[in-house]
Amino acid sequence: MTAKVILNPYSNRWNAKARWPQAEAALQAAGVDFEMVVSDGPGHIIELAEQAARQGFSPIIAAGGDGTVGEAVNGLAHAAKSEKDVLGPLGILPLGTANDLAFNVGIPTDLQAAARIIKAGKTQLMDIGKVNDRYFANNSAAGLEPYVTTKQIRITWISGILRYLVAAIWAIMERPKWMANIQWDSGEYNGPISLVTIGNGSRSGGVFYMIPHAKPFDGKLTFVYGYRSTRLAMLSTLPKAMKPDVGSYVEVEGIHEQDATWIKIHLENPSPAHTDGEIFSEAIQDLEYSIQPGRLKILAS
Repeated sequence: MTAKVILNPYSNRWNAKARWPQAEAALQAAGVDFEMVVSDGPGHIIELAEQAARQGFSPIIAAGGDGTVGEAVNGLAHAAKSEKDVLGPLGILPLGTANDLAFNVGIPTDLQAAARIIKAGKTQLMDIGKVNDRYFANNSAAGLEPYVTTKQIRITWISGILRYLVAAIWAIMERPKWMANIQWDSGEYNGPISLVTIGNGSRSGGVFYMIPHAKPFDGKLTFVYGYRSTRLAMLSTLPKAMKPDVGSYVEVEGIHEQDATWIKIHLENPSPAHTDGEIFSEAIQDLEYSIQPGRLKILAS
């Protein structure tokens, strides 16, 4: 069957557009039969993926970063007849800055290797998350993490992963704080938070393991919530957020990691929120999360 490649030219600050000839050559060398369309702005990938799924293209290939993949998943979900329908198959050409989902499911950033995985056609049934009426593939958050995202969007003089680090320090220095009620399958928390981040995958922002024990194939959401009261405490926690296992920031006092199948969050003061690195609300107070186990056929080795 013919694949549909959806290119997000803006990914990695237009670097995806510049690298498209390499990606195209990699697909051709791997023997992938495809047609390509180009997104023209935020939200357009949802429309393009939905249209491609309805037209019978298979697989759908997201050429971009984590936001591109997240929008493609939303488009596939919109095309489904019910929430019981398995979505995909979905392939990834990692052309973004961080490419966190690709990392979390074992897709290499080398475009030729990624194209060969697409050609091989081997799929795994991956979980997807849902928050309110929006789906996500890798992670979602309110509090500090999307607050950092609002900062990094404004940074134009730095490129790559360093931009995320500078944005994180900038955000921490402003010491944001939210009052929250968080409920999940087996618990509840009332009090101040610096962050609440919900993961299908462990890595985000290219270097941060915000939900270090999240797994895309375990049928659960893993989430982290916590509060650090001073700038110094928050800054001292930052390097630990780059550790995937022993020494992780979830071992720090006041930071908690939990598994759940559903999560409800109410914030007394509004926060920005994101899915797969894309801000979907600048100021939100109520979020309801759920997991849809094994719903996405993802092309992975």
